[in-house]
Amino acid sequence: MSPHENNQGEVLPSPPPPQDTNDEKSKIDDSVNAWLPITSSRNAKWWYSAFHNVTAMVGAGVLGLPFAMSQLGWGPGIVVLILSWVITLYTLWQMVEMHEMVPGKRFDRYHELGQHAFGSRLGLWVVVPQQLIVEVGIDIVYMVTGGQSLKKFHDVVCPSCKSIKQTYFIMIFASVHFVLSHLPNFNSIAGISLAAAVMSLRYRIVIFGIRTGSPFRHYGPKSLRVASPR
Repeated sequence: MSPHENNQGEVLPSPPPPQDTNDEKSKIDDSVNAWLPITSSRNAKWWYSAFHNVTAMVGAGVLGLPFAMSQLGWGPGIVVLILSWVITLYTLWQMVEMHEMVPGKRFDRYHELGQHAFGSRLGLWVVVPQQLIVEVGIDIVYMVTGGQSLKKFHDVVCPSCKSIKQTYFIMIFASVHFVLSHLPNFNSIAGISLAAAVMSLRYRIVIFGIRTGSPFRHYGPKSLRVASPR
């Protein structure tokens, strides 16, 4: 009896071939990667990455370094600065090494690394809340800071103009970001990252030049107490 015939000699249809779940999952992953902005285009040049990294690492947070150094002092401040640099370099190197540590798979997003390390469920709970806190906090800080900068520019350029509330400048800044957020991928904002990197380096050069010509000042730790008169 043929393997596709029953006891009565009737020909039975062949069973469907087993479906490869790994192929289906890889197709789904490819479609998601093609849709997400960070992985939708892989035609970038290496200098695009340089623009993005300079813009991300040399950001507005560097402006807080003088205050931090003044609070810690030269010795502890330099130690903490070097320590933070070592930690940052080590974690970045780890991320580069883990990007393709599983053959045939790329970890393009933080939560994927979390799921690989802690499991599909716990990994999301470990990574996603921290991502949301950072992203929401950065959005708020940059919107307010950008609005304050626009208002300051308006007041300096046109001191005789009618005063405008800072809230409106924050809304203007947020509206520009809303438009830029519709750009499809990282490659499309390479020019913006280049402009941001150049501006970041320029205002640091300006600050350095201003401080070079300024009189000597003491940058030791400041006391939080006020001396009472005798």
